[in-house]
Amino acid sequence: MSSKKVTSANDASSSRDGGESVIADHGRRRSTCGYCKSPARSSISHGLSAETLTVSDYQALIDRGWRRSGCYLYKHEMDKTCCPSYTIRLKASDFIPSKEQQRVSRRLERFLEGKLDVQSMEQREHAGASSSLGTSKSEEKSKVEPVMDDLSKMIDQAVQICIQSGELPSNMQIPKASVKKVFCEKSKKLAKGPEQLLYTSNVAFPIAAAIKRTLTSEKVEINGNKLSPETISEMLLSAMSKLEETPGISIKICKGHINFLSSSKDSFSEKDNISRGANSTAEGENHKARRKLNLEMRLKRSSFDREEHELYKRYQLKVHNDNPSHVVESSYRRFLVDSPLIYVQPSGDEKVPHCGFGSFHQQYRVDGRLVAVGVVDILPKCLSSVYLFWDPDYAFLSLGKYSAIQEINWVRENQVHCPSLEYYYLGYYIHSCSKMRYKAAYRPSELLCPLRFQWVPFEVARPLLDKKPYVILSDITDSQNQASSLPYASETLATSEHEDMEQGETNDRYMGGSDDDDDDDEEMDESESEDTHIDSDYIDNIIISLYGSQYRYKDLRKMLNPVGRKQLEPMLQSYRKVVGDELSERMVYELR
Repeated sequence: MSSKKVTSANDASSSRDGGESVIADHGRRRSTCGYCKSPARSSISHGLSAETLTVSDYQALIDRGWRRSGCYLYKHEMDKTCCPSYTIRLKASDFIPSKEQQRVSRRLERFLEGKLDVQSMEQREHAGASSSLGTSKSEEKSKVEPVMDDLSKMIDQAVQICIQSGELPSNMQIPKASVKKVFCEKSKKLAKGPEQLLYTSNVAFPIAAAIKRTLTSEKVEINGNKLSPETISEMLLSAMSKLEETPGISIKICKGHINFLSSSKDSFSEKDNISRGANSTAEGENHKARRKLNLEMRLKRSSFDREEHELYKRYQLKVHNDNPSHVVESSYRRFLVDSPLIYVQPSGDEKVPHCGFGSFHQQYRVDGRLVAVGVVDILPKCLSSVYLFWDPDYAFLSLGKYSAIQEINWVRENQVHCPSLEYYYLGYYIHSCSKMRYKAAYRPSELLCPLRFQWVPFEVARPLLDKKPYVILSDITDSQNQASSLPYASETLATSEHEDMEQGETNDRYMGGSDDDDDDDEEMDESESEDTHIDSDYIDNIIISLYGSQYRYKDLRKMLNPVGRKQLEPMLQSYRKVVGDELSERMVYELR
């Protein structure tokens, strides 16, 4: 029988993307897990290798939970694997940087301007201890700390007075007060008036949040004004006025903060400010002598670069303590250089950005020195972050966080030229792995439902992920929509600890299970899959490449004997299930 020339189900897409996707199926794989470090082969995924892959097809794949490591594509079987991995993204135009992320940007700006002391904290402490200024500060610290402790106890006593009087609820745990010293640069923000601000406490804010959570769980209607930090700070001020006064210190409130002030000229803070002022003058003279540095970001198509490889080796050996045999050129090429994505050139219209679509390396150079490399895929709807490695000498700059912010900004800027380019994909979010939770710090983010492939706001998904690692996320929004409570859920879950999370500097490094790691990977028999039977008609339109020709399976079936059909059809059924109907009829399934 002569071979039939197969026409792709999406010719327009193939033409625009410059080719077709050719995929080889590796089936289900079981491997050790690099996240939970289980000694068992508890990580279960489905693997494909791509000879070529159009950017449109890869966009569709990552929107079904797939990721790539070089030319190897993988997707975890979420209900069976040990550490369920949810695709996470955010809409770049909606990004709201946290205080920590803003600090990272300001720190790098100060570094470039020559205003940042790049000594390590250990060096600073050693230098301070050996100087008269350091001795003075140490003595001062011993005098200041008891005062702060006394003030904290005073606030705690005031809280108890409010509880006894019924102003604060007694059926909850009230956070302990913490009093912090205020330096001159922050005093104007926290207090008004001529008196000198020495210490401050923001305890009214966590108290208000704790009360709100308690009353919400008990389904009691909340009066927002009654529970505001401003009102709580007024209550505490009134209660503290009934306690013994602290000599030389007056108490005022401002915007929910409890402030402790002194009108005395001979105060701890003033001494500290004089010392700091003298030190700042000396530092200022040093800063004048420092030359400003230039940060350059270069986006180039993915290719092997020896300078990048040397930086990668330093990073992996020093930051991740990798075995030197794992960072050789061949493994680096497979992991971060090789890409199946077919490059799409700029079209001059608003459908492709100026750099085109494909796989790229974003270099960060300080005065010509390569300090970081971000490996990214630029696709029709998003910039997808693959990996980042940086110079360990520049760890103090938090380049992982900085590069993520820059990649988000890149999407914002290029959406003007390519309106479809809206999202920033951070790879996989693994709630059961603490070191992978940093990705939720980029807000407002969404997680992909592993069953229906709908996007669900992270703050909605988080409470259930706290209870169990695998959740059908779209069930949450369905039930909440029925109860008309989704807006309320978003509001009450908006406060999280992610603001001060420390970001790991990597995105997704496939930890075991690729076709290059045969010693740590094993194929699973299809009988283990527990897949329900699918009628053979369901796979009729899959495009199959065999001996240089392409066929629809309905045509190829006629050429196969019963044994051949029995072997091939379960593989095609499994393949169609994991990539979806549309992609299975558009990509070419290569038989090897």
